[in-house]
Amino acid sequence: MTIQGLIPLGFQQITSLSSAATLTVPAGAEVAILSVLTQSVRFRDDGTAPDATHGVIIPAGVAPYRYEGDLRAVQFIQTAASASMDIAYYGRA
Repeated sequence: MTIQGLIPLGFQQITSLSSAATLTVPAGAEVAILSVLTQSVRFRDDGTAPDATHGVIIPAGVAPYRYEGDLRAVQFIQTAASASMDIAYYGRA
């Protein structure tokens, strides 16, 4: 995925989302492109961990979601067993 004005900085896959998970953010990353696989996930970035029924939902199998908030504060959790996510990190060129 090419994003104008951004350079790729890394990739992460999260396969354990049964409890709230954080991102492993590379230095300089300001944007994350989130692809949710198999099961939907929820996220919160307000200092409170999400749970299976509270948080912003990202459905599985839809177009990637662009997140530009505090990458170190956001937390994710699955809504049903076996959720996983792929994350691509980008920084400003």
